[in-house]
Amino acid sequence: MKTRKIGQCDAGEIGLGCMNLSHAYGEPPTPEAGIRVLHKAFDLGVTHFDSAALYGFGRNEALVGPALKPFRDSIFLVSKCGMQGVDGKRVIDGRPETLRATLEMSLRRLDTDYIDLYYLHRWDKQVPIEASVGEMAQMVEEGKIRAIGLSEISATTLRKAHAVHPIAAVQSEYSLWSRNAEIAMIDACAEIGSAFVAFSPLARGYLADTALDPTAFSAKDIRRTMPRFQSPHLSANAKLSPEFQRIANAAGCTPGQLALAWVLQKAPHIHVIPGTTSLAHLEENVAASTVTLSPEIIARVEQLINQNTISGPRYPASVQAEIDTEQFPNEV
Repeated sequence: MKTRKIGQCDAGEIGLGCMNLSHAYGEPPTPEAGIRVLHKAFDLGVTHFDSAALYGFGRNEALVGPALKPFRDSIFLVSKCGMQGVDGKRVIDGRPETLRATLEMSLRRLDTDYIDLYYLHRWDKQVPIEASVGEMAQMVEEGKIRAIGLSEISATTLRKAHAVHPIAAVQSEYSLWSRNAEIAMIDACAEIGSAFVAFSPLARGYLADTALDPTAFSAKDIRRTMPRFQSPHLSANAKLSPEFQRIANAAGCTPGQLALAWVLQKAPHIHVIPGTTSLAHLEENVAASTVTLSPEIIARVEQLINQNTISGPRYPASVQAEIDTEQFPNEV
C-alpha cells in the first residue's frame, strides 16, 4: 500500500471507512463478520481506519478498537466528535464540554490511550469554530489525540480553525458525482498543508455497481432519503452507468477501481476511505492503488460524470442546511 501524509504521519492512501460495519446502509453485519473485514483490511496493507462516535451510536468504535488492538502501533486510528447519538437521535453539539465528554467515551470504546486523528464531525453553527477547535487543541497538548481534523466544512471555516491550531486533514464527500471539494477545499488544503480525505469516493455504491438497484435498499438504508437515488433523478443517473462500465473496461479495471483511481490521481494530498462489508469488494478496492489512468481515460470519465451531468442534490435540504461545504450555483 502506498502512503501519503496526514499531519506528521504516513497513512495508506486507501483506508477503510468503517461506518458500514455498524451503521447507515441497512442491517449491519454481525460483529464477527465485521472483525473479519477489519482483519482482512490490515492483512491487505490498509493502515488508515476511520470510525466515529456517531456510527452505530458508539457500537462502531467498540468494534473497531478492540479488533485492531493487536495492531495498534501499526495503524492510523481515526474517530470523530461533535455529532453523536443522544436518546436514539442524531445530535450535532460542538460545545467544548461535549467534545471532551465524547473523547473520553471514545477512548474507552476504542480501548486505546490516544487517537491518531480526531475530527470535528460537523461544525455546530451555534458554537464558534474557534471554541470547538480550541478544546481539541487542549486534547492534543494532553496527548489524547495526535492531530485535529474537520469534516464537511468550507475553506473559510478551515482557515479560521487553522489559525487556532494546525488542521491535519479535512474530510468531505468527493467522487466523480460529488465535486464540491473542487470549488475551493482541495486547493485550500494544499495551501495550508492539510490532507484531504475523500469519503464516499464510490458515490455510495453508484460508481462501484453499475447494476445498483435502489428499490432493493433496506428500510434502514440512508440512501433512501438521498435525492440522487430517488425519482426522477434515479433514472437520469442510471443512464450514465453503461458508458462508465465501458470506460472501466478500456482502463483495464473495475468501475469501482476506476472511481477510486480517479480520486487518487486528482492530487497527491488526497486519501480515500471507501467502506464495505464484503471481503471481495475490500480486495477490489485495495487493488485500486495499482491502477494508473491515462489522460484520455480521465478526460472521458470526467466528461461523462460531473456536477452538470448528475441529476439531483447529494443531500436532502434538511441535511444540506447542517453542513458548511461550498455549493455550485445550480445547487443553491
